[in-house]
Amino acid sequence: MTFARVAILAGIALLVMVANVAATILYMVVYSHVIDPGHDETYYQEHVKVAAPYCSIVAGIPLMFVAGWWVGGLWEPGLGVKSALIVWTTYAVIDLAVLAAAGLTARMGILFTISILTKLAAVYLGALAAGHRA
Repeated sequence: MTFARVAILAGIALLVMVANVAATILYMVVYSHVIDPGHDETYYQEHVKVAAPYCSIVAGIPLMFVAGWWVGGLWEPGLGVKSALIVWTTYAVIDLAVLAAAGLTARMGILFTISILTKLAAVYLGALAAGHRA
């Protein structure tokens, strides 16, 4: 695995993270305009603090599956799962660093663990699926 490949995989992890944040933003737009409109900004800011980890779990599973499937078929056979695990590791390190900087609480730690383990399963299954299509 060359440095260039690892850099590409890290970039894919960042794309997944951006898409996951975008999913949370989309959820908040729908929530504030359709589900529960008419409140002030602080109400929605408090809601997103509770909802964001769950959005990350729900949106992260298909995003990581697709990422695993995509990178699983990029290069020669045998590198699919390894590539997917590099994407997942990069995502996990960045996510944990952000949470640690924000002040990790016990609740956040539990939700992070659930989130990162579901993403691990998804990226792994995606890479396996890519191996079967090859």
